[in-house]
Formats: sequence, structure tokens, C-alpha cells
Amino acid sequence: MKKKILIISGGISKERLISLDTGLQVAKELKKNSYKVKISEPNNNLEKTIKKFKPDVIFNALHGQFGEDGYIQTILETFKIPYTHSGAIPSAIAMDKEISKKLFKKFKIDTPKFFTYSFDKTNSQLLKAISSKLKFPVVVKPLNEGSSVNVFICNRRNIFTIVNSLKNYKKVMFEKFIGGREIQVAILGNRKLGAIELKPKRKFYDYQAKYNTNAKTQHIIKIDLPKRKLNEVLEIAYRAHKIIGCKGVTRSDFKFFNGKFFLLEVNTQPGMTKLSLVPEIAAHHGMSFIKLIEWILKDASKKR
Repeated sequence: MKKKILIISGGISKERLISLDTGLQVAKELKKNSYKVKISEPNNNLEKTIKKFKPDVIFNALHGQFGEDGYIQTILETFKIPYTHSGAIPSAIAMDKEISKKLFKKFKIDTPKFFTYSFDKTNSQLLKAISSKLKFPVVVKPLNEGSSVNVFICNRRNIFTIVNSLKNYKKVMFEKFIGGREIQVAILGNRKLGAIELKPKRKFYDYQAKYNTNAKTQHIIKIDLPKRKLNEVLEIAYRAHKIIGCKGVTRSDFKFFNGKFFLLEVNTQPGMTKLSLVPEIAAHHGMSFIKLIEWILKDASKKR
């Protein structure tokens, strides 16, 4: 008999729509394969829904804040029901760009130079800090958003306009802009599943490039890299997955420049939409969408 699966999607983060899409795509695939499925929002009725539906596994399809930062994971732990993806602490570490990048540096994984900023400097002090530590152009981003939400490439002309637009965040990160190629790597537990290269028409692989079908980002599944370099980036992603303590599936985002891979971040709950990369990588390596979902569910059922 097929298991009962509760999918949690939606939420209140800026990635709500992506989460809803992920939830619907996963539910559709599971229903096609005779699973009993229910979709729920992570609101105050979650406990009631869980007790009434009695799922065998909870598929966490949430993205962004409160969904992949350890918050919902902490709540799910109280129900003693297997749930997908990483646990509370690894999720929190991966979501916090400052903590994860410090961890990358500690374990000698290349990542772009950076510093954090708490809106406590004058304009001239900020310019001086950028000039001395990073040089223009720079990337500015929130510490705990996903899907490239509010990520900008800044130069001297637009820096203060962009910084002022981010003041609702307590803290942001300034990062050295790395040109070069966009490489993404999928890890499934102990398996280095594969990689994909992205060629966005936009300046970089931002929110629009990821989710707007009109953005026309080119996906290259057969990457033009020597085998040893491809193996190198797969190994780096695997190491990062293990260092953070991730479980299930992760997708690591890299820039490849001057022969070096720079790890930007590790995503503990990569999307499962029609434009998502992990299902595309999986399909290329002979794993269908339903097999990928079933692998994630089976992995969730293993002892944490």
C-alpha cells in the first residue's frame, strides 16, 4: 500500500509562489502514482491537519524564510513524523550566508570575498570599506533569502539607491562580484548526482532568470569541462553538503572563473517546478521525476 504524504507549501516568504508551484508539481506526480496526498499551508491549522490526516511522511515544499531556515523543521521535529530534506541545524546554517561562507572558508572551499553590513556606516565609510576589501562591482544580498531574492550587482553609481532599498533587512552582505560561468551541482545523500551550466540572458542568474519563462536562460546539461574539473566541482559540492550536515537533496551554486570554482551557497530545499534544475539533472542521469520524489521520501524515512 502506498504511503500517505502531506505536502507543506506556500508560507509567508517572498518565495511563496515558487513553493506553491513545487507543492503542486510534487502532488500531481504522487497522485499519478497512486499515493494519497494532501497539501497544507504551514499555518495554525498544521497540527490539526497532521493529526487528522496521519501522514507517513511530510514533504516540505516550503522555500525561503521560515521554510528552509530551521524554523519549520524545529516544529516538525515535535510531531515525530519523518520529513524531507535537511534538519533544523543544517537548514539554519545553509540559509545564513554569513555562517555558511565562514564554514566554507574554514574548510578551505573557495567562496567570493565578503563582508556584512548593518546600515551603521556613512556613505563615505561604506565606499571606503568596499574599495579596500572588495572593489567594484560588488554583489549585495540579504543574509537569509533564497532564489536570488533582492540580490543586486552594484557599481559606484547605483550602490546607495540599492542599499537604501534593502534597509528593511537588519543586515546584508557585500560580496566580491565573480564573473565567469554559472555551474550548479545536485547531491542526493551520498551520491554526486550531476551538474548543469546556466547561461542567463540577464546579468546573472537572478530571480527572473530562474522563474520567468521569457528570461530564456540556457540550460547546458553536457558541460564543456574536462572530466577532472567536473569531478572537482562535484566533490566540492559533496564536501559542502557533508560539512553543513545536510540530508536528502541539495543544490550548490558555483561560479567558475580563471580555472577555479567559487561556491556561492548550498540550497537545502531546491525547487521541484518545471524550470527547476535538480529534476533536470536527475532526468539526464536516468532518474525520472517520480523516482526523484520517491528517493527523497525514502531518505526522509531513514533515522535522522
